[in-house]
Amino acid sequence: MAEGETMVVDMVRYAEGGARGGWCWGSPAMPRATIMASVAVKDATAPTVVSFSSHGPNLIDKSILKPDVTAPGVNILAAYSPLGNPSVGSVGKLSVNYTIASGTSMSCPHAAAAAAYAKSLHPKWSPSAIKSALMTTARSMSSAKHQYPEFAYGAGHINPVQAVNPGLVYETRVADYVKFLCDTGYDTYTVRKLFTANHSCSKGNEGKVWDLKYPSLTYFNTLSLPFKIKIPRIVTNVGRANSTYRVKISKDPRINVTVTPQVLSFKSLGAKKSFVVTVSGKGIAAHSVVSGSLMWSDGTYRVRSPFVIYG
Repeated sequence: MAEGETMVVDMVRYAEGGARGGWCWGSPAMPRATIMASVAVKDATAPTVVSFSSHGPNLIDKSILKPDVTAPGVNILAAYSPLGNPSVGSVGKLSVNYTIASGTSMSCPHAAAAAAYAKSLHPKWSPSAIKSALMTTARSMSSAKHQYPEFAYGAGHINPVQAVNPGLVYETRVADYVKFLCDTGYDTYTVRKLFTANHSCSKGNEGKVWDLKYPSLTYFNTLSLPFKIKIPRIVTNVGRANSTYRVKISKDPRINVTVTPQVLSFKSLGAKKSFVVTVSGKGIAAHSVVSGSLMWSDGTYRVRSPFVIYG
């Protein structure tokens, strides 16, 4: 959590104030000053993930990448209850309608608003489709600015304008979640508390985490041994009815990545196509991370998914 000291201050350059013997001119009862218009400055380092933000990997299931995305969360001008006190120090009691705040409590409303915006334009989209849209259209971020890139920013920085036109989405059904939970140790009683009486955990109903059709791909190489894994995925067409997508892979030279098939052709909206991602390598050393991305594109839409292999 980020905490800040709220103070009402003005900054005056020495050339404008100090050289004249102070900022206040005239009598103390009637000080005079000129307030100029604000100046916008482009920060070339943005966006970056702040140091106090929670990072991955996922401690509950190491094969699900976390975080999913990033959103603005530092020095946000936010509404504030006048009954509260934004000061955490000894400044005294303040009453304000707005204040500057930082933290997950600021980035989460941005992400929630982006999801609500997508839902308003696509009311029939499922929560997993909206999440997929936010992830696959997120802006790529600089890996050079972060020690463990995808564990800092996931798929990237949210882009709400692009998220409402993702082209393809990865959708997860309730049955997929049930199979995953059964495989992780949940029993029928608990699953029915979460969902309905129609679902149960039985032999043959277990599923793997990779069956969740998540918009990212992650593998934890536990023993640093040579590996070869196959990760199935299904995408749904929400872009153009007649479209053909081709895959482009960006990867680290320490691993081999193939996608089968490499071309997905759609004839209608809502159509689904499956593909399999095969990843192999000689082993990932402990505390090492190898990452990359695969992107489906039809020339108009770009559907990007990060993948992470770590030890």
